[in-house]
Amino acid sequence: MTTAQSPAPTSTAQLPKGKQTVLGLYITAKDACEKWKAHPEKVMVLDVRTPEEFLFVGHPPMAWKIPIATQSYEWDDAKREFPMKLNPDFVSRVQKVAKSGDTILVMCRSGGRSAIAANLLAKAGFTNVYNIVDGMEGDAVVDPDSVFLGQRLKNGWKNSGCPWTYDLTPDRMLLPTG
Repeated sequence: MTTAQSPAPTSTAQLPKGKQTVLGLYITAKDACEKWKAHPEKVMVLDVRTPEEFLFVGHPPMAWKIPIATQSYEWDDAKREFPMKLNPDFVSRVQKVAKSGDTILVMCRSGGRSAIAANLLAKAGFTNVYNIVDGMEGDAVVDPDSVFLGQRLKNGWKNSGCPWTYDLTPDRMLLPTG
């Protein structure tokens, strides 16, 4: 199966508002993987998805896993979802493994929560934080004639041939407690 790849946006006008960051640093999953491969000692991949996501969907083996939010299990009938709750210790957990000038490539499922994470890190003084705009799973197929309509099979870490695993890496997890 081939997947569509798109270059990293060159301006915020090319991105949905929910994927935009105050630093304006954007990268695709494929380019993020190449950037990490070129300088693994200088580039950090940061996966900010929930533990359930990297457990059941997979994750990049080199990524630090520090959730930006946790999944609640209280149904919100108005929003028709189980809302997420921001992790108040997110920035302090990242500060345990990264310095403010480090290159950090932040990923979530598809670029929204990673933008929130990048903005929180920027507010804390981090200056080189990129949003991986297509995330782990990529963008949804929007072609109404496709049997894959709505599935996240367009770009993203998993669909770009980047390394990923279901094997847990506890030494690279800084999870919320409680």
